[in-house]
Amino acid sequence: MKHLRFLILFLICLLTNAISNEIVEEIKNIKQLDSQIIEADNFLNNPNNLWIKKYSNYQAYQQVIFNIIQMQNEINTLEKQPKSIETQNQLSILERNLAALEQQKEVLGVYKDSPFRELTEAKKLEEAPNVTNLLLIARAYSYIKKIDSELTILHNNYEKLQENLKYIQQKDKALSKLLEIYSTTQNPNKLINVCHSDYCLFPDKESIAKAYHINYNALTVLETTQEVFNTTLEIFTKEMEEIKVRLKAQIKEQFIKSIYIGITILILIGIAFSIKLGVRKYIHDNERIYTTNKIINFLNITLIVLILLFAYLDNVSYLVTVLGFASAGLAIAMKDLFMSILGWIVIVVGGCVHAGDRIKIIKEGAVYIGDVLDISVLRITLYEDITLTTYRENRRAGRIIFIPNNFVFTTMFSNYTHGGMKTVWDGIDFTITFDSDHERACHIARECAKKYAKGYTESTRKQFVKMRDRFSLRNTNVEPRVFSLLEPNGIRISVWYLTNAYATLALRSSISSEIIDEILQEPNIQIAYPSTTIYEGRQKQLPRKSDNEAFKSVHLKSDGEIPPQNFF
Repeated sequence: MKHLRFLILFLICLLTNAISNEIVEEIKNIKQLDSQIIEADNFLNNPNNLWIKKYSNYQAYQQVIFNIIQMQNEINTLEKQPKSIETQNQLSILERNLAALEQQKEVLGVYKDSPFRELTEAKKLEEAPNVTNLLLIARAYSYIKKIDSELTILHNNYEKLQENLKYIQQKDKALSKLLEIYSTTQNPNKLINVCHSDYCLFPDKESIAKAYHINYNALTVLETTQEVFNTTLEIFTKEMEEIKVRLKAQIKEQFIKSIYIGITILILIGIAFSIKLGVRKYIHDNERIYTTNKIINFLNITLIVLILLFAYLDNVSYLVTVLGFASAGLAIAMKDLFMSILGWIVIVVGGCVHAGDRIKIIKEGAVYIGDVLDISVLRITLYEDITLTTYRENRRAGRIIFIPNNFVFTTMFSNYTHGGMKTVWDGIDFTITFDSDHERACHIARECAKKYAKGYTESTRKQFVKMRDRFSLRNTNVEPRVFSLLEPNGIRISVWYLTNAYATLALRSSISSEIIDEILQEPNIQIAYPSTTIYEGRQKQLPRKSDNEAFKSVHLKSDGEIPPQNFF
């Protein structure tokens, strides 16, 4: 009997030990599964996880729909009951809650059909361009860049979806194993007590089943989304790749076409240049050289335009667009704004005025001479310098003058520095008496002009040589010129010389001073200037007056504007 008791006690100890080992092993497995669930939850509950955020909003919408249906049923049930104060209060509360749920439903309505539309659908791109000329290559590259960007975003979203599914599946397996442990354990109560004391993540089977159900719904929705997304992504990728291949082929074709056109244009330019060299070699008449060069340039430009026209004539839409703009421009050509724009095109293409040129503008009787600071689309900006015009007429300088570009069609203007020229002809006039040595006066004027204008004379001679290929120049004499002309009050000496277009007044002052100094040293030369001689009549009864009293002379100083005159 004693041995039997000992045997029973031993068996009980073994059984207790086995149960304890089983519980320990199950708790160990539960801890491992809890760590997997926590790891999955840390990833899924990340605030930057857009997929779970979208799903949470979708789940919230479904819950709101469920609550609305349930609350509507409760309201219908209460309405069938006898009306009492308590029933009315309950109905009032339920109706307010139903109104709040309806507002939530309206806010979450975007997640009604597809909660992941923003993540699974590409942005609607504009129609792919058809590259038919070089101007559309940049647009084609921009479109390819947009395609690559959209594909990158979609692939990134797909990778994020796969990561979410990976952790949701991990959580699903862990919850399934937890349910299996709780379902197959021999001591569920003891396991629950140990879990409570050991702080397990899910202390009972019911909480595990609830979590499993929530996770399973998310897994089902995301797996369905993955299947649809995978198909959509494959179709979109194939379509975009086809467009990219087509655009790249068109770009390559246009590059090759442009190279051929460029080579052809270079050959034409080379041929024209060679012909020009031959013309200069075998033709010695400058006027014929000038005319021939003009004809060669015209033919060359015409051929280039025809090549470009026939190369891109297949693009009818652009031709219609250009014609439309041209027609619109002609229709409103009389408007000042568009006339200024057209004038700007004429100025830029024609090259009649460049920034830095010195020009003269006559606008509504006002004369402005200055340097071009800027040529914009609507106006020319001019800086007014000190010149002979400002000295004689304006008596103002240093102003900024804004001239509309449409002046090229309606107003005469002069360019002092066109074609590389930096000099202009300027003249000084003075009058000597009839009995003066006019040959000596002409010599003095010529030598003074040569002395001060020598540098400008040489630079102009070199520039004329360069300009003979572009312009028909007949008179290329650049030496100072002196003219002696008969006037009613004396002999007018007019000396002309080349001077810097930007400093005419300074050189005029220097030469004038030199001429005056030289003439004052000549006894045979007298300057004629306006004067009046008064003869006083003599009376017989009066005593004879002296000659000085009988002859009085008054000299009037010239102001520089009135031509010198003598009155006798």
